[in-house]
Amino acid sequence: MINIGRRILRRPSLKIMQSDPVLALNGLTKSFGEINAVKDVSLVLKNGEVLALLGENGAGKTTLMNMLFGHYLPDEGSVEIFDFNGKKQQLSLGNPRSAIAAGIGMVHQHFTLAENLTALDNIMLGSEPLFNFSRKQALARGNIENIMSQSGLKVPLDIPVGQLTVGEQQRIEILKALYRDVRILVLDEPTAVLTPQEADVLFQNIGVMTQNGLSVIFISHKLREVLAFSHRLAVLRHGEKVGEMATSDANEQKIVSLMVGSQAKSKERKYVAPGNVVLSLEDLSVPGRSRRESLDAINLTVRKHEVLGIAGISGNGQTALAGAISGMIEPSSGQLILDGKTIIPGDPSITIEEGIARIPEDRHRDGIVGQMSVAENLVIENISSSTFQRHGILNWDAILERSKEICVQYDVRGPGINTEARLLSGGNIQKLILARVFESRPKLILANQPTRGLDIGAANAVAERLLVSRKKGVAIVLISEDLDEIINLSDRIMVMRDGNLSHAETFDRDTLGLLMAGEAT
Repeated sequence: MINIGRRILRRPSLKIMQSDPVLALNGLTKSFGEINAVKDVSLVLKNGEVLALLGENGAGKTTLMNMLFGHYLPDEGSVEIFDFNGKKQQLSLGNPRSAIAAGIGMVHQHFTLAENLTALDNIMLGSEPLFNFSRKQALARGNIENIMSQSGLKVPLDIPVGQLTVGEQQRIEILKALYRDVRILVLDEPTAVLTPQEADVLFQNIGVMTQNGLSVIFISHKLREVLAFSHRLAVLRHGEKVGEMATSDANEQKIVSLMVGSQAKSKERKYVAPGNVVLSLEDLSVPGRSRRESLDAINLTVRKHEVLGIAGISGNGQTALAGAISGMIEPSSGQLILDGKTIIPGDPSITIEEGIARIPEDRHRDGIVGQMSVAENLVIENISSSTFQRHGILNWDAILERSKEICVQYDVRGPGINTEARLLSGGNIQKLILARVFESRPKLILANQPTRGLDIGAANAVAERLLVSRKKGVAIVLISEDLDEIINLSDRIMVMRDGNLSHAETFDRDTLGLLMAGEAT
């Protein structure tokens, strides 16, 4: 039994640890050009076991799992699958259909959903023959509703996925895998957009399923959840397996030391007296298709030297709030005032010019232009600077030189600055966005889920840079579903629910969680 904060999680029974293996990865190796993403990694997964896979961003975790699921063809190595009688067979590599047929399901860190289809259609997609004359939607709906009831992962089934929140889309990804009755489930950062209470429900139900023979490989950067949820853990660093141990023998210090080769220390938050008001929202309203997706005449202020934390369950108006502040959404009424100046709403170019820098919630859709290079993405919001252009002609030497410096300074890893940004790992895309924000010297930083998908070392580096900016007088609006992040970084906390904001009088984790769920006042 593990205590996380004040919540209790029960690790699944260890009696299944003596059972036969269901999966063996043997010497898997994968390179992309000169980059060795995974080097000679071997792992065994047992029946009913939860194996946690950890490592820094770019350590090779997702690449390894993509080889297992057939998205990548390994350069070397093999994968063996064991049936219920212990008989093994070679998995056909580089073929997702073979992985699915073998009972392997993967929940990706980044969504693979058809946004124009409903949640029901997305979950059913690929589970029926292509040329069926009739679809068994009623039967599927019943099965999915049963899974939702058991797992606690509730989503509206008849709304197009593109209209759903990020949190709801993540739940659909998990439901897709569970719907296929998998034997082996790979979870790549599945709790990144879940509240602590939702994550607890997920853990508890997967724990029940492991008692019936489900085996899980769980990729996460949340060490406390890993310690609570897994039986065994393996750590990758620079593409190689550097350690493996029973979770009962592990602690955060041991894991971090394996991940980064040293102890990672977070920056201590010291009190700094707040200065003048930088940002004011006055009776700001944004229409939405539901109250949870709109803003209802909200008011807030944030000052120099201050971090204002916005806590809330995904889909309660945070997207509308971030969109209004950044100029991506035009409010229906109310004012946005920056440094005493009323900003014309709904124009992101003006908010950038006035000194608002944003870390968007969806880094792929809103944070980068995937087909453009790393260097182009680093300067895209500052392209009018005389450093990078003159009379409309780009100074590529200056752009490339500065991009190299920034990539080193912010540890953006990848094949090179001329690589398309979409080819970077999720964590390195986030580092690229963070570099662009911090280098712009803003008056206000809108940090929307700034450490989502980052390992502990990278997350601590982000926290340190935010606190350094705060010390220099930058005002920060921090929107996060990670309560630890909100509590550790914020000077004040407000809770967002159903499009409304309320001041939190406490920094207590459990009380904030209840406020987010609407179960406390």
